[in-house]
Amino acid sequence: MHFNLPYIDTITIDCRSIDSSGIGVYLRGCLPCLLDSPHQFNLIGDINSLNTFTQNRRNVKTFSCTIKTFSLKELFFFPPNLAKTINKGDLYYSPYFNIPAGITVPVYTTIHDVIFPDMPELTSKIGLMIRMWFYRRAFRRSKKIFTVSEFSKSRIEYYSRRRMPVIVTHSAIQPYLLNRAAAPAKTDTILFIGNIKKHKGLWCLLEAFFKAREVGLTSRLIIVGSKDNFRSGDTEALGQIEKADSSVVEFTGFISDEKLRELIGESALLVQPSLYEGFCLPPLEAMVCGTKALVSDIPVLREIYDGYPVTFFRSGDSGDLADKLLLLLYNKEPERIVLPDYLREKYTFEKTAAVILRELIS
Repeated sequence: MHFNLPYIDTITIDCRSIDSSGIGVYLRGCLPCLLDSPHQFNLIGDINSLNTFTQNRRNVKTFSCTIKTFSLKELFFFPPNLAKTINKGDLYYSPYFNIPAGITVPVYTTIHDVIFPDMPELTSKIGLMIRMWFYRRAFRRSKKIFTVSEFSKSRIEYYSRRRMPVIVTHSAIQPYLLNRAAAPAKTDTILFIGNIKKHKGLWCLLEAFFKAREVGLTSRLIIVGSKDNFRSGDTEALGQIEKADSSVVEFTGFISDEKLRELIGESALLVQPSLYEGFCLPPLEAMVCGTKALVSDIPVLREIYDGYPVTFFRSGDSGDLADKLLLLLYNKEPERIVLPDYLREKYTFEKTAAVILRELIS
């Protein structure tokens, strides 16, 4: 990346979520691009996890911090020495909307979505109150807020009810998936990737999948996730899974990046049945690897995948999803798609990091 921006002394980045699946992907993608700039950086988090990003960089210092985000310790017992170090710099950036106590420099945060106030049924009344407290604190404390889609921007502006810059900085494909490696042979497999949570719509996919199997669909369903991650509210999905033959529905558990790329590439179809998202990467990952994507028609997916060769189905409608599965897969050889470069490169972490950096120092 080439930067022509004013110089700022020290930017502190909260990297405690770098190993997580959602926020971590965004942070791991943006961080190398940010560190390529001529500015000085303080990174807080797990030192071992940060070593990959800091080797041979003279403009970076790391500080160990194992305090959990959104914890009482973060709010009331954040190490004073670490807060003092942060406050000696110029600004603090969190890739999420947690803000430790004792920080007095300007704060910038990323809010990926506001799912809990939009879907209050996902948590208890007390859980919603706690989350709203954190959201409002971020609204109040942030000089600017970043988010990953126009949809999320509109929802943040609705709940914040104050004039505050909200800047869209899209998520993007992970670099290892952009490598044009030899494509594996296609298999008669449907793939789901994601956390096993109610709003991901796995229950809808399972219902549709079994309906389609009843009328002749031969495909297998592979779920990249863990059965242990199901929450108590997912009883509908759990009931369907417990009845399923393991040769028909397979859970992979954790898999490596290399195995995930292979699995995405050999699948006939990726299905994203989400009821709510802030951005949603799996369909983009699938298409970059040559696999078709069938996605729910929620507003954010209509926005993000406008112009992409995806197929939409009515969100939450298992009958329509079953029909689309049969339309795309029944008695058909799995096809490999080739995404044109302008769509492969529409969302990149280089672009996202450049916007973040511009806004941090402007």
